[in-house]
Amino acid sequence: MSPERDEFPAQPTEESPLLGSEAQTTPQRATPLPMAQLGTLCLVRLVDPLNFTQIFPYINEFITYLRLTDDPGRIGFYSGLVESSFALAQLMSIYPTAMLSDIIGRRPIILAGALGIALSTLLFGCSQSLAGLLLSRSLAGIFSGNSGVLHSALAELTDPSNRAIAVPIYGMIWPVGSIAGPMIGGAFANAAEKYPAVFGYEFLRQYPYFMPCFITGSLGLVGFLLGWFSLEETLPTKRFNRMDRCGSPSPERTDATAHRPPSAWQLMRVPAIRALSVSGFVLSFICTAFDVVFVLFCYSSVEHGGVHFSDSEIGLALAVSGGWAVFMQICVMPVIIRRFDLAAAYNFCMAAWPFTFATFPVMQLTVRAGYDAVAGTVDPSTRALLWVEVFFMMGMASVAKLAYTFSMMLCAVHTPSPASLGSVNGLVQLSMCMSRAMSPAIVSLAFAVSLDMNLLGGQFWVVAMIAVSIAGRVITRGMPRADKSTSGTSISPDAMVAMVE
Repeated sequence: MSPERDEFPAQPTEESPLLGSEAQTTPQRATPLPMAQLGTLCLVRLVDPLNFTQIFPYINEFITYLRLTDDPGRIGFYSGLVESSFALAQLMSIYPTAMLSDIIGRRPIILAGALGIALSTLLFGCSQSLAGLLLSRSLAGIFSGNSGVLHSALAELTDPSNRAIAVPIYGMIWPVGSIAGPMIGGAFANAAEKYPAVFGYEFLRQYPYFMPCFITGSLGLVGFLLGWFSLEETLPTKRFNRMDRCGSPSPERTDATAHRPPSAWQLMRVPAIRALSVSGFVLSFICTAFDVVFVLFCYSSVEHGGVHFSDSEIGLALAVSGGWAVFMQICVMPVIIRRFDLAAAYNFCMAAWPFTFATFPVMQLTVRAGYDAVAGTVDPSTRALLWVEVFFMMGMASVAKLAYTFSMMLCAVHTPSPASLGSVNGLVQLSMCMSRAMSPAIVSLAFAVSLDMNLLGGQFWVVAMIAVSIAGRVITRGMPRADKSTSGTSISPDAMVAMVE
């Protein structure tokens, strides 16, 4: 192969494997990252976890403030209804949105999602009834269905020479947003009462929960504006059509461009995509369960199966989690991407979940050993050991959560063609969103039942989660490898349709 051909590789077509052929001939020099576009994708991605989690600290107070019920026991029902409306709406919209992006392009879906989330979040802060709360949260969930489209745009925006830089940056956005969201909600709810010198306006007294919505919604508006001016279309068909209209050389076209994106049934017949969807369901279930039960475990008293951390200690533990997430994504992820097979790394991350959950009973035994039941305190040496175990647990969880990033990259590797990338990401995100809607209620119920009935000494929920984690690890063992020898074996649309029919 001549140097000229190495320097100017052929443009991809609709039948070209998205990541496979590139992996076989890695460029000598890294392609400069389009930082403005990458920054826009990251900012729009950040808005999703921020808006999903920022209501958690104050939603019960919001329900009480609106006087939706006089029975304190029903407040939890209403708050759960509001919290679930977001996830259920996202569940219904995520796959249709991804399929639509394969037809009209990524840019309009991303921009509409950013603007829609921003406006619906502002509407939530001004709601004065249960109908308003449910409507605004449902609209936010519908527009947040663009998460799979963001993954697709990132894969199309990068190549193997710069992916080890871009993917870790993008990957750390969700954990950071999941931690920052509750902090924003807790700090700025009732801002007029907490900070009268700064936010003592009559509007904020009338709408005491508007300020956290304003902050997170404003980020969505900024993401929309940045995207409007800097985000370019990444869908190959739309990008090449624009090149043709401008008179620039266009790649060789094939009949594959005439194909509609494959259906969900056709995609699920592809073994790699089926494995990603099923394992993604288990991964999201486990990860969401861990996030929910960790706070519940820390908050519960020692007598009720927890470690009885204060609010500030729980916040510190979550900050440790965020620190681990940033370290793993920035320092460890680039090395793994360059040196290891993606499927093997995905399997390794899934294998870390059983050890993560096994730390919970160890922490319980530790705190009981130094707990003074009369005074209700724990001696300093036991408290120090407990924090070492928290640090270890969060480190293991950060390793396990890297599986999300590898799942996103494996979707790009195993997608049948660039024309179906959005549908593949949407299908995997659909399975993850489905389990995220179910997991909190299931794990909270398992925690309560284990303690109330003293099942396995109150540790039945731990055994159950370890079993689910092991099952998830078994599922990922069937994931096809994604190394250089196999990553170029993507299936063309014609071949895939013939195979499934």
